[in-house]
Amino acid sequence: MIPFFDVAVIGAGAAGMMAASIAGQRGLRVVLIDHAEKLAEKIRISGGGRCNFTNTGTSPENFLSKNPHFCRSALAGYTPQDFLELVREYRIGFHEKHKGQLFCDDSSESIIQMLRQECLKGQVSWRMPCSVQSIGRTEEGFVLRTGQGDLNALQVVIATGGMAIPQLGSTDYALRVARHFGLKVIEPHPALVPLTFDGRDWKPFSALSGMALEVEVSTGQGKQRQAFLEDLLFTHRGLSGPGILQISSYWQSGESISVDLAPGQDIAQQLLDLKAGNRQQLVTVLSTLWPRRLVEQWLDTSDLLPKGVGQQRLADLPDRVLRTVGQVINGWELKPSGTAGYKKAEVMSGGVDTRELNQKSMEARKVPGLYFIGEAVDVTGWLGGYNFQWAWASAAACARALKAQAEQGLSMRAGRAVGMVCCRF
Repeated sequence: MIPFFDVAVIGAGAAGMMAASIAGQRGLRVVLIDHAEKLAEKIRISGGGRCNFTNTGTSPENFLSKNPHFCRSALAGYTPQDFLELVREYRIGFHEKHKGQLFCDDSSESIIQMLRQECLKGQVSWRMPCSVQSIGRTEEGFVLRTGQGDLNALQVVIATGGMAIPQLGSTDYALRVARHFGLKVIEPHPALVPLTFDGRDWKPFSALSGMALEVEVSTGQGKQRQAFLEDLLFTHRGLSGPGILQISSYWQSGESISVDLAPGQDIAQQLLDLKAGNRQQLVTVLSTLWPRRLVEQWLDTSDLLPKGVGQQRLADLPDRVLRTVGQVINGWELKPSGTAGYKKAEVMSGGVDTRELNQKSMEARKVPGLYFIGEAVDVTGWLGGYNFQWAWASAAACARALKAQAEQGLSMRAGRAVGMVCCRF
């Protein structure tokens, strides 16, 4: 006898466990399937091991999507305060670190165990490690062929995430499922990821690896301009740090980014004000703002400044040169050659086209009973807990919309597959 479930959730990460637990506690028969050996490794490593599980300032404006209004309904239906109620119920200590970002006081393991316990409350069945080799539609639902045998399900929820951090087992499984069922996909790419530069051009700055400073980094022009005031980190291959990770989600290949090395300061005017009688070298003056080795490398490599300008006394430099120095400091233009890829990305941008989904339930319009939640969907949050909040919110919206067999008035049995889809992990 092939087992039957009201819901089969594929993917036991943040969104998958959340959806399974809510559906199970609503009285539905739920099976949660995951191919991994260890549970929720992405949660485990997040936030430096302390899980930045939400952001109190979450709003639709903190998300990217080809359809920016899609996330509104789910985010309004399950807020950061709703998740905090659950965290407090389990007496998990937490603190605000920066700009509304909430972290566990101890380990991210607390969040994993909380979600597992919620699944136990809902009597969720587990199949892990277990691969789903194919998903087929039947007259009454779906049949799943798995590494632990076939099962029937009235509804299927795809919560397998995106392709970021493949070393933890991430794949494009959700996108393959969507495409095989005829759903459109927004071309994915790494997001919240370090930016890299041509090796020869970056060589002078590679010696600054490990140096960090607060900057305003931006990309785009006019209404398309996006900017973040965050820390920047020099690396051997390019730039990282919160500011760069944030802007990477908006950066397009071939475009430049602009880095204001002195946000909120008019450096040109400051230099002009200091000029009269000042016998200090320019590099010495600027070293009061940043580490001297950064100033020296930056002055020596700028194509817009005269060679050796850093060694000249401030009083001897023409006003036009000082204005140029200020302008370049407040708007350092850089053209990345690419990103560090999915291995270093925190999330995947793009995914299942939201125009294919019902924004209130996450159900595929063309395939009744098939749902996509979390990172698999073309909704990508900023750095700082927003992507976890999308996982909780999209999962809750989906779980509340799922139906039980009795509600459908169906007598589920091993059905004849009418459309098999091969989707291997």
